[in-house]
Amino acid sequence: MSNILLSSDGLIKEVLRLWDVPSGAHARLINISENETYLVEAPGGYKSILRVHRENYHTPNAIACELAWSTALNESGGVITPAFLLGKNNQPIQVIRPKGQSNDRYMVMFEFIEGHEPDENQDLVAPFEELGEITAKTHNHSVSWKRPENFERMIWNLDAVFGSDPIWGRWQDGPNVTAEIRTKLERLEKVVCKRLLAFGQSSDRYGLIHADLRLANLLVHKGTTRLIDFDDCGLGWFLYDFATGITFMEDSSQVPALKKAWMKGYRKEREISEEEEAEIDTFVMLRRMALLAWIGSHKEVDIAEQLAPDFARITAELGETYLQKYDKR
Repeated sequence: MSNILLSSDGLIKEVLRLWDVPSGAHARLINISENETYLVEAPGGYKSILRVHRENYHTPNAIACELAWSTALNESGGVITPAFLLGKNNQPIQVIRPKGQSNDRYMVMFEFIEGHEPDENQDLVAPFEELGEITAKTHNHSVSWKRPENFERMIWNLDAVFGSDPIWGRWQDGPNVTAEIRTKLERLEKVVCKRLLAFGQSSDRYGLIHADLRLANLLVHKGTTRLIDFDDCGLGWFLYDFATGITFMEDSSQVPALKKAWMKGYRKEREISEEEEAEIDTFVMLRRMALLAWIGSHKEVDIAEQLAPDFARITAELGETYLQKYDKR
């Protein structure tokens, strides 16, 4: 883990001095994915969450745009999100240039909120109905919200997954993509692209989305659900958010029931046509292909290492089932 930024106690103390945290505060690494996430604790019960951004992933302006949307959702969108904490310089984004490195690293501190993520080994129908409702609220807000000038966020379109410079790398470079699997997935890519080009990007279907609505990004506490981690938010198809909700469990037997529950919750807040609903499986396959690339380019992440042996094979199997239904050649 030598690539972890806050690997020494001295650097932890240097970073924490950028915020007005209590004396004796210490940061403990709790998650590595795109970013490093730390739980900051201090004597007396103080807690906060420190996010250290992945090197060369987002610009300060892009991070500021993320914070602007999550704050606006909390204030006027009916979705509870964690607030960010200003540093001693009265800025939300702090910067450090680690000794011996040539690039800045950006950091944001968030308030600590109580809660637990839904357990994917339990019945998820009720949580997915609520997730659908929360997702629709974010989409309604996305359509009406006036974005800041020079708005900058990721763009989750076909190029983001299949283009010449995909966000997470090429799916072809994913682990265990054999020649046979590659042939199957190339056919899948063509069909997904064809259908989504026909589906289009009209403003009622495409806009600002969370883009990572996994159960891990929902915190439930005393009957209230909070939405966290907007790090991947950007412009994309609204229905892509459902696909992100079943990340890494696309082959689960629960998925048809979860889709039904999600749609039920979504329609409590926002209309969605039968035509749109019929295309959800296409977004699931788009996301699955993106994840295959992500696993290949994030070998240092524990879950990527765990899923690597079978992910390509299962993706191809899911793709074959999808093509039997959607490839109208």
